[in-house]
Amino acid sequence: MKIILVGGGKVGTALARQLSEEGHNVTVVDTNKARVEHLTESYDVLGIVGNGSSITTLSEAGIEDADVFIAVTGSDELNLLCCMFAKKAGHCHGIARVRNPSYSHELDFIKKQIGISAIINPEMAAAKEISHLLRFPGASKIDTFADGRVRLIKFALPDALNGVAIREIPTRLKSDILVCAVEREGGVIIPNGNFMLQKGDQVTFLATQEKAHAFFQQLHLPVQPVRNALIVGGGAIAYYLSQELLENHVRVRIVERDAARCVELAEQLPGAQILNEDGSNREFLLSEGLESTEAFVALTNIDEENVLLTLFAKKHSNAKLVAKVNKIAFNDVIDSFAIDSVVYPKYLTADYILQYVRACQNTIGSNVETLYNILDGRAEALEFSIREASAVTDVPLMDLDLKDNLLICCINRNGTILTPRGQNKIQVG
Repeated sequence: MKIILVGGGKVGTALARQLSEEGHNVTVVDTNKARVEHLTESYDVLGIVGNGSSITTLSEAGIEDADVFIAVTGSDELNLLCCMFAKKAGHCHGIARVRNPSYSHELDFIKKQIGISAIINPEMAAAKEISHLLRFPGASKIDTFADGRVRLIKFALPDALNGVAIREIPTRLKSDILVCAVEREGGVIIPNGNFMLQKGDQVTFLATQEKAHAFFQQLHLPVQPVRNALIVGGGAIAYYLSQELLENHVRVRIVERDAARCVELAEQLPGAQILNEDGSNREFLLSEGLESTEAFVALTNIDEENVLLTLFAKKHSNAKLVAKVNKIAFNDVIDSFAIDSVVYPKYLTADYILQYVRACQNTIGSNVETLYNILDGRAEALEFSIREASAVTDVPLMDLDLKDNLLICCINRNGTILTPRGQNKIQVG
């Protein structure tokens, strides 16, 4: 597909890399010449230095025959304006990143009025991911498939599974789950049934919510949603997350150093307790019950502070720990700290947009419904539809000659979720 991408920041760069690798014809537009040159030299994309809301620039980028238009500049209003002009000048799908919470209740209205296909709010997406993790605290990462009925869940291997072969799990624990990937010593393994799990492994498995719950109970891992949360940093993610938690009757306390922002939060979130204090004040956190809180979420604008705060909370509590990190470049270092869950809003935004691009592609031939880059981009989990008979349909899975490092994890057959075994067959539909 022909794709025009306005904005060459962190999200734009991630999108340019992934979309070009998938063989799309990508043109990047940005007012920063050095940024455009870096992208065109690094990836197989075209670059134009200019304003994405200029009709002249859009024409130069080929808006008349573009399939998808994506605006991810740092300005919500510019993104919306770019999409509006793109819609007028071409006939493409428009996707805009809009971050301001004041627009959150008007997104459907904006989409209809401007004619945008999708609006992505990274802060809201991050809040939803954290909310999922706090409702299932034994997991460090959760992705959903089959309209939310199936979950791909990552967790740290407990002692009970040390030295156990994967094929033994269903009988030993009476759990109908499928282990999909194992991270060990910096590498990623797509295992077979004979693979032996070891202490220190990070394991990703797939199951329905009920079966995942039963599996974690067998392992004595936490499955009960948290009942109280201490959040440091009162930005947009904290606002969206607190809304979700309060609706689920979770006690919420937010520590925010800016007094004016505290007043705003107190008005917007009457059910939450807002504390005007520097979140890095260790004595204050301890005095506010850090040692007994069930969830500690660090959402300041400084990555290093979020990491250090969660490490401090790890030392002084048994809380579910979540840290927000924006810089993607140091994820391998952050992983070594063994923080329960790290949320990357930039990754989430790129993933959501890539999913929508694939949905657009779906209408012109592709069968892919959902795709996540998982395990720091070292593996892909994708969901696709079987539209017609082929060489792989109606053949037992054990008889298929599949590529290495590829695993069929789930079959959604007319709404019934099947955990595939060797004798199962892929069928049309």
